[in-house]
Amino acid sequence: MTDRPAEARRPSHARTHQVTVQYAIVPVPKLSLETVARRSGLHPDLIRRFVALGLVDADRDASGRLVFAPAAPAALARVQRLRTGLCLNYASVGLVLDLLDRISLLEAALRRAGVRSDLPPWT
Repeated sequence: MTDRPAEARRPSHARTHQVTVQYAIVPVPKLSLETVARRSGLHPDLIRRFVALGLVDADRDASGRLVFAPAAPAALARVQRLRTGLCLNYASVGLVLDLLDRISLLEAALRRAGVRSDLPPWT
């Protein structure tokens, strides 16, 4: 006989999910629309259009202005390379970017799993 209550004797079938929270040690600096336009060589209105189409990620600061991650000029250059190099419209560029990101994730998963292909990567 045990002195534990009946609830404690029942096996627990509920799974507990652990939530991991990460905090930045230093705040990541954000770039203004003007800075991104200057660094990328694109007009601010075109960058706003890219944000509206979902081709480039942006946030809004406290005053409502667009702010970008430091990698935004590189992302804009990628969009422009696809547009001019493959003669794609902006909707197609979004699809190609999604597919390229998915391919990168799958290749990374294969590398982590230790699976090697006989073919060199195409990218």
